[in-house]
Amino acid sequence: MPATPLALTLANLLLRPGFGARRNPDRVFDRLIATTAQADGDQLFADDFRLLLRNWSRDDSLTPVGWASARAHVRRQLSNRARIRQLISQHPAIEREPIEQPVFVVGLPRTATTLTHSILSLSAEHRCPLLWELLTPDLEPTPDQRRRAITAARRMVGAIDLFAPRFRDIHPLDAERPDECTFALPHTVMPLSQARIPNYTARHYERDFVPDYRYLKQVFQVLQYGRPRRRWVLKSPMHLENLDALRTVFPDATVVWTHRDPITVVASFCSLVEHGMAITVHPLDLHGIGATWLDVLSGAMTRGLAARASIPPEALVDVPYSWLGAHPATGAPKLYESIGARWTSATAARLPEITSRPKGTRPHSYDLARYGLTRAGVESAFADYNTLRAKVDQN
Repeated sequence: MPATPLALTLANLLLRPGFGARRNPDRVFDRLIATTAQADGDQLFADDFRLLLRNWSRDDSLTPVGWASARAHVRRQLSNRARIRQLISQHPAIEREPIEQPVFVVGLPRTATTLTHSILSLSAEHRCPLLWELLTPDLEPTPDQRRRAITAARRMVGAIDLFAPRFRDIHPLDAERPDECTFALPHTVMPLSQARIPNYTARHYERDFVPDYRYLKQVFQVLQYGRPRRRWVLKSPMHLENLDALRTVFPDATVVWTHRDPITVVASFCSLVEHGMAITVHPLDLHGIGATWLDVLSGAMTRGLAARASIPPEALVDVPYSWLGAHPATGAPKLYESIGARWTSATAARLPEITSRPKGTRPHSYDLARYGLTRAGVESAFADYNTLRAKVDQN
């Protein structure tokens, strides 16, 4: 890991005076929730985030920037929930907005889910939520509201690029490009990429995720209300562990499942977590990152494979990595055909802007051993998945 960027060092110094507040996370939470108008019946939602902040604060390796990040995460979830509930109260017709035949791109992270989503976003017939919309979901904004929301998203992206310069080489973010609905889902495993929160993990896997996906549907209904209706194309690797809940709420969804060798996936994703976590935690425990995410990703796959059996064949599209990671010009038309979408010459002309490496980024290198992992260990954890992947790769 390279030396800590000067900007991150300075940010930690500036935020240190408020760092002691993490010793009383309940008081911090009370201040956060006081700024939002929580609706009746949302006590459980609030209590879950109180517990998350409490557990987050207990990571002894958390930095001042890490504590600020934890507060920002909780504040955003509380604020967005309150806004969505308030908008539905004011406009009950929002909940009658049909989210018909949406497409959900799922799969382990680093399997070209982002590329798949980006290629599907090229069609004018598709609606993909942009990063700034996911961070601040609302009805059609005024030009001033739109400018403020985009500026806030750009600041978040800019801070990540400033504090972790290599992060952009691995997973570039853009405030005005499509992004994953992880940002809108209330409860995911992503806080584990910012701190060591073992108590959160246990509670996470006891959760009924159907209410989370009902709320996610409300987010998309808000973003659709009063605007032209198009087919939603959505994406998150985190959906893999919740396919049952997803299909309960979106029964006519098409699941596009991307595939790649888990040895490459785990090594690449641990590297991504390392670079992101370096912003919020010091010192880093690289072997801890490896152990945590091997367990999380293999567990997600186990749950995904169990749910896969109940997905009708016509609602499931398997995408081998070679389709888009190696041969996008050949794979993209097949991808569109598989979901019943039109691949046009105009769409094909835009393909290079999606598949080319962003300007100024460098190739990404990674190594399982850096995270205390072995090929044999990863292969054992994903044995059932590798059986499926061997069949998919024949297509």
